Amino acid sequence: MAVPKRKMSRASTRARRAQWKATPPTLVKTVEGGKTTYSLPHRAKVVEDSTGAPLYLEYKGRKVADV
Repeated sequence: MAVPKRKMSRASTRARRAQWKATPPTLVKTVEGGKTTYSLPHRAKVVEDSTGAPLYLEYKGRKVADV
């Protein structure tokens, strides 16, 4: 493990930490049957029946898991 040779000042530490910024997630817009949904890319989507009960998870048009 690397060990620093000298103590890092409080100002330097805080200046370095201040560079970390939160970024909003990138969303993918999908329109199906006139309904617009936003989802995270490369994630499985829940397929629901007409009553709204979840049936299974789908990714790229294929069933990947049961709910």
